[in-house]
Amino acid sequence: MNLDCVLRHDGRNWVAEGRELSVAAPTLEELDQRLAERLRSSGQLAPGKRLQVFMAFDNSTIPQWIRQYAQHYFNRIVTVTG
Repeated sequence: MNLDCVLRHDGRNWVAEGRELSVAAPTLEELDQRLAERLRSSGQLAPGKRLQVFMAFDNSTIPQWIRQYAQHYFNRIVTVTG
């Protein structure tokens, strides 16, 4: 099973937002942990199951001049286990 999110930084926290999901944390490591906790507690991730979360970086948060060189700037895939 897969889940797609948008990843951005609000100046203080990394934020992952998707359909019916919003998680924020000051570091990417904490973001991943909070994301896993939220998916488990909401029942979207059953015990023993795996879920791949694709985070597409919101390029509008970086300066216009660099966007042409960084179209895939910070996309990431995180595998979460229930």
